[in-house]
Amino acid sequence: MARFLFIVSRTEPRQYRYLKHVFEDENREVILDRRIGERRQSVRLPRLERRHINRRQRDITRALQSTGWALVRHPTTYTPADDFPF
Repeated sequence: MARFLFIVSRTEPRQYRYLKHVFEDENREVILDRRIGERRQSVRLPRLERRHINRRQRDITRALQSTGWALVRHPTTYTPADDFPF
């Protein structure tokens, strides 16, 4: 079974407490958004790209800004085959 992750904006602590109380169980986790900004501070491009894949499956910034939260599949359980059940 797929697990889901509620990511809540840090500016919405009441929303975080509510979602955690109502929805958190063994298949759903509720966390605060930990992003502060882009991690790379240098304007220069790195000599060698060390990341093999982009860990973020989709950009949730707009959802966090408009609703204060976003729902995504838990990254440890997601596989592309989940999108296309045969």
